[in-house]
Amino acid sequence: MDKIEGLTKIIAPLTQKGLKQLRAGDMVYLSGTVLSARDAAHKRLVAAINNGHELPVILENQALFYLGPSPAPPGKKSGSIGPTTAARMDGMTEPLLQKGLKATIGKGKRSDNIKHLMKKYGAVYFIAIGGVAAYLSKKVKKIEAVAYTDLGPEAIYRLAVEDFPLIVAYDIYGGDVFNYSK
Repeated sequence: MDKIEGLTKIIAPLTQKGLKQLRAGDMVYLSGTVLSARDAAHKRLVAAINNGHELPVILENQALFYLGPSPAPPGKKSGSIGPTTAARMDGMTEPLLQKGLKATIGKGKRSDNIKHLMKKYGAVYFIAIGGVAAYLSKKVKKIEAVAYTDLGPEAIYRLAVEDFPLIVAYDIYGGDVFNYSK
């Protein structure tokens, strides 16, 4: 983890040591490999966990981005990459955290329970800036569907990202960027 001009550079897969240095409100550049999943993929992941089945991806130390990528235009590595509202996944997050997930990426405020769960499991919630999906796609170096491909844009994708801009919304200490009463 490096600090450059007020921004922290982090590498995924994530480490607990690195997450301990992050605080709500920190701006970070994320590089490395992240997974994506939205509602339909979450439902399948949670069903697999509940039924004792092996997951199609390893969640330990991973970051999970709530997005459904647009198809890549000719000559581009990725289509638009915009975050979706994270609160929709709140009821399905704890089983993934129990499997070692260390970060989620989305947009918007989440429930108080999610803030508690992030602290309990030593994980963070990052927010990506909405409305700049075309810009964010330039930070994607490679994208491939890796599970539940029948779901189309709601499949689980593996993304290689470089300097992907994020803000720490909830840190491992219970810090909350949405709590303005600090």
